[in-house]
Amino acid sequence: MNRVHPKSLFGSKWTKVEVEGREKHFMVIDVEYDENQKVVCCLIQAVINHRMFELDWRELKDSSRWLMGWK
Repeated sequence: MNRVHPKSLFGSKWTKVEVEGREKHFMVIDVEYDENQKVVCCLIQAVINHRMFELDWRELKDSSRWLMGWK
């Protein structure tokens, strides 16, 4: 399990374990917070082709799907 703190999400780098379409490395480019400063969602972008995906930030905690940093 990856230890992810919501305040440190923006700008963080991630590697997807199961690569699809050569999209392996990602970067968090936006994080949305609600009025209670809880993370609502985050926007990640593939480094290779700049495609963006909306993602529930808790999915990044799953080390069987995501690795911290670029590997």
